[in-house]
Amino acid sequence: MSIVKTKDLVFEYIRRDEEGNVEGITTAVDHVNLTVREGSFIAILGHNGSGKSTLAKHINAILDPTEGTVWVDGMDTADPEKLWDIRQRAGMVFQNPDNQIIGQVVEEDVGFGPENMGVPTEEIWQRVEESLRAVGMYEYRKYSPNKLSGGQKQRVSIAGVLAMHPKVIVLDEPTAMLDPSGRKEVIRAVRALNQVEGVTVILITHYMEEIVHADQVFVMDQGRIAMEGTPREVFSRVEELKSLRLDVPQVTLLAYELKKRGLELPDGILTTEELVKALCG
Repeated sequence: MSIVKTKDLVFEYIRRDEEGNVEGITTAVDHVNLTVREGSFIAILGHNGSGKSTLAKHINAILDPTEGTVWVDGMDTADPEKLWDIRQRAGMVFQNPDNQIIGQVVEEDVGFGPENMGVPTEEIWQRVEESLRAVGMYEYRKYSPNKLSGGQKQRVSIAGVLAMHPKVIVLDEPTAMLDPSGRKEVIRAVRALNQVEGVTVILITHYMEEIVHADQVFVMDQGRIAMEGTPREVFSRVEELKSLRLDVPQVTLLAYELKKRGLELPDGILTTEELVKALCG
């Protein structure tokens, strides 16, 4: 069953001069058809300006389509009467955790969303505990967010969204402002949400290593879906990815170069363990 679906989705940014006259139109999303199964882990890749973040903002109904349709849990995002329900079903986590954290104490921040939804107080604290445990931040519940690292703050942001019990979480480049250690923390927490909690995850990123465990990968270029498949299928097409100005994981590139030099290796090696096994085999 699909939790998110787009049909012929088009979104245009209209540029106007000081008098309000149209100066130009940029098509950021160009006839995108996408289906996300409930409980899956989807990654959307693309270089800057490819349209991936604009696509993400449609899933949470932050943007309305210029043309086409987006459904979230069967609801049309263009229906204003469904807006509140859609945003409860689809939570959004952005690049900068400081833009999402508003509480003075971690547990208060995580409880802010459920409180606004009118959840009873007793249940709010239950959700706060569940959410913080799910992202590995329960021991920091009494901390001020100012005392946390970037990776810890982003995990608190994810907990805040999780506490609202969404069916799908959209993460728009959540690790872009983090160091490698912080990135690993966040991706580990996201994978646990998907595998243990069963939350549908849509990860927007340009870090290739973050998506090797995804169920399906969509690669965007100039507003269109240029490639799609499993991580192994996508990363087997190294030259095509390079033409789209994208890298592949370092271990995948190493295996690709070794294969070009005559070693018999399978396509699309994703991890160091796979490469070692293939070389030893």
